[in-house]
Amino acid sequence: MEENKALRSQNWFGKTGKDGFIYRAWMKNQGIPHDQFDGRPVIGICNTWSELTPCNAHFRDLAEAVKIGVYEAGGFPVEFPVMSLGETLIKPTAMLYRNLASMDVEESIRANPVDGVVLLCGCDKTTPSLVMGACSVDIPTLVISGGPMLKGHFKGKDIGTSDVWRFAEAYKLGQISQSEFVEAEACMARTQGHCAVMGTASTMATMVEALGLSLPNNASIPAADARRKVISQFSGRRIVEMVKENLTLSKILTREAFENAIMVNAAIGGSTNFVIHLLAIAGRIGVDLNIEDFDKFSQHIPLLANLQPSGEHFMEDLYYSGGLPAVIKEMREVLHNDALTVNGKTIGENCADAEVYNRNIVATMENPFKPNSGIAVVKGNLSPNGAVLKPSAATPELMVHRGKAVVFETIEDYHARIEDPALDIDENSVMVLKNVGPKGYPGMAEVGNMGIPKKLLEKGVHDLVRISDGRMSGTGFGTVVLHVSPEAAAGGNLALVQNGDYISLDVPNRTLNLEVSDEELAERRKNWEAIDMNITRGYVNLYINHVEQAHLGADMDFLKGKSGSTVTRDSH
Repeated sequence: MEENKALRSQNWFGKTGKDGFIYRAWMKNQGIPHDQFDGRPVIGICNTWSELTPCNAHFRDLAEAVKIGVYEAGGFPVEFPVMSLGETLIKPTAMLYRNLASMDVEESIRANPVDGVVLLCGCDKTTPSLVMGACSVDIPTLVISGGPMLKGHFKGKDIGTSDVWRFAEAYKLGQISQSEFVEAEACMARTQGHCAVMGTASTMATMVEALGLSLPNNASIPAADARRKVISQFSGRRIVEMVKENLTLSKILTREAFENAIMVNAAIGGSTNFVIHLLAIAGRIGVDLNIEDFDKFSQHIPLLANLQPSGEHFMEDLYYSGGLPAVIKEMREVLHNDALTVNGKTIGENCADAEVYNRNIVATMENPFKPNSGIAVVKGNLSPNGAVLKPSAATPELMVHRGKAVVFETIEDYHARIEDPALDIDENSVMVLKNVGPKGYPGMAEVGNMGIPKKLLEKGVHDLVRISDGRMSGTGFGTVVLHVSPEAAAGGNLALVQNGDYISLDVPNRTLNLEVSDEELAERRKNWEAIDMNITRGYVNLYINHVEQAHLGADMDFLKGKSGSTVTRDSH
């Protein structure tokens, strides 16, 4: 690795005269000795701790472990906060603020005297937003995930976030009471950490490890396990070395790294949200990635990790079974094993000695849990730019299906009519939800896995083909077609679907079509008007006017690429 002799931080702390006095003096009111400013690497610890982000509420402890490691390696740690995105509380959706948080991260890193940065990520959107922001600066960067919760226990069964959807159906049918619902809440969320299943948070943790941005085993160590602090301390040591080696993000995030991440995501049954976040990260670092790549590089990768919602088990089970390195080793014949990672070794070297301790959790490529995994990208007149579906979480019998549309114009329309006894819907219907995309919600909420009406649940129907321009929680499941692009609010053909229209889905042939002629669609378009969001100010107005469509990653059009780390003007 090349030696970086000119540290960014010395443009602040190494100055003489008035400017140097000001940059150092106020830092010293925290009890910092003068020798901390002597040219040693300054390491920023970008912390998304917040009590409003419960998944990240233990990050103060992780930050302290990182600081120990930084000091041990001869660095100077400085912790700073950025906007924290808690999936469970933020309305209308945390995704609306992913791009805003990325701007916070980018400008905080660039504007301050840090030579390297450690990103503390946990809940779903905190990971992509921090990585996106760091990519736009491109200094040495290392990611630490917060880790999954321990699996819950309810009435003799192991439970996790995916069970929320099952509980909801059982509650609707009167099979569990409100008091049992409340009891299950505490039984599920019984420790610190993010969702215990392969939801979006775990998918993002897996993504950064597969990209090479974290130390091995980062993805699966439970938050409550003391080894989560140990890997944080090791990460603190390593980031100091990375600064000395000038090992920047752009040297790790190559095209090959992105292809590896797509293949690993398929093997672990990762969230469909992976698509929109990886596209956005690629756009920031300058790697040419498109939605078709997700299908191309995952199509022949089977499901190796037996984890909910595609399988049966939980993230802590994956850790005890060998962690992500064990999965990656099973895939060594298809991966780019020479891709560089943050510890200076290749991903192949990191996983060379990995072992699988439980074949019920981690399977082989020759004998997988399911043959179909990854992300299927379907196109047609209903989704000219693509829509995505997760085969491993879908019903096989519905992967080729033709049915009449039951249309909901907005999420409010859905809530108002889904339980109407007069709703014309049966087991062959295709549910269509409009105006829940990037512009239409706004923010592209996780409402795509619409609940099945009670009258069908009572008949034993638990899945229908569901289509929307929105997203789905990584903990969700079903034959759910998501991210339809262009979205309804942008004038896509999804906006023109009417009740009773036939829709055909053919996942093996990657098609999604509305069986309505071009002439009829043209007539309908004459009477179409975009939904009035009645938003005229602030960040949300900026978002609506500049957010790109889902197939491009839903980043802001003016945030693509990077501005680098150079700041030429002083503040005094």
